[in-house]
Formats: sequence, structure tokens, C-alpha cells
Amino acid sequence: MRRAGLVVAEGLEAMCDAVAVGVTTGEIDRIGRSVLERRGATSSFLGYGGEWGTPFPAVACISVNEELVHGIPGDRVLHDGDLVSIDFGAIIEGWHGDAARTVVVGEADPADAALIEATRAAMWAGARAMRDGGRVGDVSKAIDGYVKRLPVSYGTLREYTGHGIGSEMHMSPDVPNWYRPRPTPRLRAGMALAIEPMLTRGTHHTLELDDDWTVVSRDGSRGAHWENTVALTGDGVWVLTEPDGGATELGDLFGPLAD
Repeated sequence: MRRAGLVVAEGLEAMCDAVAVGVTTGEIDRIGRSVLERRGATSSFLGYGGEWGTPFPAVACISVNEELVHGIPGDRVLHDGDLVSIDFGAIIEGWHGDAARTVVVGEADPADAALIEATRAAMWAGARAMRDGGRVGDVSKAIDGYVKRLPVSYGTLREYTGHGIGSEMHMSPDVPNWYRPRPTPRLRAGMALAIEPMLTRGTHHTLELDDDWTVVSRDGSRGAHWENTVALTGDGVWVLTEPDGGATELGDLFGPLAD
């Protein structure tokens, strides 16, 4: 999973670097495809969902502005100030890595920059809440608490959550980004979670478009998405989709299994 996570990190860096005025979302997706091919990995996303509906046709979900998640890459041209969320997954020898980043085309509106930072920091708050013997609800509470303490009010998506990950991309347990006092599964060393807050500058209400994939905000507000695959080891937390394993953000909680 660490190998898959590093492929995801490389692909996201390359795709985010390619975000620019005049570039299409399809061109960005092709960069992700080339990274997968170069590293001998396959896509977690391409063809996903075909057993129950329309299979996803790309290796990355690329969502722009009011598109929050699951955007399908294509001919859409990026413009200055667009908010672009890129979600990317890779498989190595049957094991998955999954992560997402949000960037701005050109110069960022300060409110968009604050939204991105809030989403990124909320993800790390969730990662720092992972403890052997703790609960999934501890992660949700940390994310929700961080967002609610901010001076700006954001909408936290409720229909879409983080998830367990390993030999499949989506596994139990679900990891909500908002907190409700209720029993949730125990966290144990050896578990891995995809922690992924999704915030909007408006409300949490969403709609799914007719393509069966793209999720947009019902009120037209812009959104951001930040995700990492986070493993719980016997020594702490290891972020498999960060090049440094999360050491910079986790401090004393950082507990990798390998170099």
C-alpha cells in the first residue's frame, strides 16, 4: 500500500502542476495515466462502478468550482481563478492508495484559498485522531470539531464520506466528516482509512448530475476536497500517500513501518 500511495502522490503532484489556464481536464487525466503506466500500477478509478451502473471512464476524478467530487475529465477548459479538485487512486499488486488535492488556476480568491486550507487542515486533524483502541468516531469528531471552530462557516458534505481501504478501494468502515454521538468501530493497528473532508463555501446539500457521477453543490457554492490514505501501525500513524509519510504534520504521532 505504501508503494501504491507513492504512485498516487507522484500522480497528484504532476497533475496539480499541470493545472493552468487553457488546459482541459482531460489533458490532466492523461498525465495521471502516464504516471500509472510508468510505475507499473493500475487505476483504482477506471471502470469503477460498472457492476451497478455507469463505469467511471477516467483514472482521476477532476471537479471544478461547484463540482465537489466525482467530476469526469473531458473537454472542459480551465480558466483563471477556477477551483480544481483532483482525486486519484492506484493499485500495486492488488493493494490500493487513494488521495485528493484541491488547487486554484492562477491567482486564488482569498476565500477560496481559505477554503482549501480549512479542508487540508481538517484532514490532518482527522489523521492525528487515529489511535489503537480508539474509534472511527474520534476521527469524525476531530474533523467536525476543527471545521466548526473556524471563524468562517463551511458546509461539510454528509452523503459522501471517507472509508476503509486496502485490498479494495472502498471497504468498511465508513468515515463520516461530521460527528454524531453513536457507536462506531474500533481502530486497531493494521487498519487503513481514506480520510477525506469535503467542504463548501455554502451548505452541505448536493445534487448528482445526469452523467451518474458528478456531484455538485445544490446552492452553486464552490468546494474543496483533501484526502490521504492513512495507516495505523503499532507505533503510530503513517500517511501512505504523502512522500514523507506524514512526518511533518504528525510529529510524535508519526509511526512508519519502513523507510
